[in-house]
Amino acid sequence: MAVYKKTYRPYEGGVTAGWKRFLTIPRYALEDLQRSRFLNIFYIASFAYPVIAAIVIYLEHNLAALQGLSAEKIAAVVSIDSGFFMSFLGWQSMLALFLAAFIGPGLVSPDLANNALSLYLARPFSRTEYVLGKLSVLLLLMSLMTWVPGLLLFSYQGYLEGQGWMAANARIAAGLFFGAWIWILLLSLLALALSAWVKWKPAAGALMFGIFFVAAGFGQAINQVEDTKWGLLLSVPSVIGTLWVWLFEGNRSQSTGGVFFRLDRSAVIPVEDCWATLAALCLICLYMLARKIRGAEVVK
Repeated sequence: MAVYKKTYRPYEGGVTAGWKRFLTIPRYALEDLQRSRFLNIFYIASFAYPVIAAIVIYLEHNLAALQGLSAEKIAAVVSIDSGFFMSFLGWQSMLALFLAAFIGPGLVSPDLANNALSLYLARPFSRTEYVLGKLSVLLLLMSLMTWVPGLLLFSYQGYLEGQGWMAANARIAAGLFFGAWIWILLLSLLALALSAWVKWKPAAGALMFGIFFVAAGFGQAINQVEDTKWGLLLSVPSVIGTLWVWLFEGNRSQSTGGVFFRLDRSAVIPVEDCWATLAALCLICLYMLARKIRGAEVVK
């Protein structure tokens, strides 16, 4: 538009508040994810275990239903305690890993491959807001899979059990919430970091599984060769499982973790070292993102 024609008019519409500008990114990202039929089916199927767990809790408190289904022996084996909720969290967290490996690599790599970061950052939009916007997509989807249904099941159990149960088992609720967030933050940061450095989506997704499973096997090999236990710090499932047991049961832990996050009681690693390992992994991911998320790329 030629300036001399004086037909240019400034924008007079509403201005989005600065604190919620980053929400523009997840809004459009979620719209794109909704077009994937496979993702929709997988996400709906991921709520099968919470429904089964709710049925188990109901049957545990309904003798008439147990007698009608001849399930008294099963009810005697199932105990609604910290192990029950830890197994629930372990199963849902494993599904969250598959979800992060599927959608995480596609969040940042397209922007880098098409040089779109300069368009984002040329606007009143900081690098932190960009990362937070991409991160919120994974945080929202995985939260709805893990701690949200977990706390609903905890409340349902407290309602059926009666007054006093929830207060007596408040540590289980805290373990569900903080244990899930530990796993969600680690997965989200790792998925974004790999997406920023590995532009081929299948390779980035495969690397996520490699970090969790190949590194665990490498740590076991170190333990065997060196006759030590510190190789377990390379095993993310062992580190997360140790933190979960501590969050759910404290220092007097009796269980061995959740599904896919089982612990080897013959080689227990200190909780403090697990926290330090987790913090180191998150800092490495943030450093990788800081190196790649820039308005302009300098090629030497």
